[in-house]
Amino acid sequence: MDSVTESLFQQARSSLKSPSLARRLAAGAYDGLLLLALLFAAAFAFIVLFGSAVEPPRRYAFQAYLLAVVAAYFTWFWIHGGQTLAMKTWRLRLVTASGGAVAVKPALLRFLLAFAGLAFFGAGWWWALFDREGCFLHDRIAGTRLVLT
Repeated sequence: MDSVTESLFQQARSSLKSPSLARRLAAGAYDGLLLLALLFAAAFAFIVLFGSAVEPPRRYAFQAYLLAVVAAYFTWFWIHGGQTLAMKTWRLRLVTASGGAVAVKPALLRFLLAFAGLAFFGAGWWWALFDREGCFLHDRIAGTRLVLT
């Protein structure tokens, strides 16, 4: 990459402002409400098609199905515009570290790492309190970041 292009990337990156932690958490809470409705509909569809999901192995298939629904929700919105409905409301956008659109692989990686971070008592989320730009650990690893629109 030549020096002019590098300079343009630096200018574009510096113009991207990181949102506050409170704004990101509010958008996350809003996404949680939207996901609750989506998961009710998805669970209803599963139970209508396959019956009760109480006993193994159907219970494990049901749990995997619901996780796939959540993954599809986030990754689809992140690769198609970088915003879920909650992110649009709170004026947040997911971009690459250089400010570009997010591709499928980083979006899936971000989702899996964010899920793992929640499973480990929110460790990846607590990271934002100590990060110099306020990024979550899953954003650092996936090469993404949240910016204000």
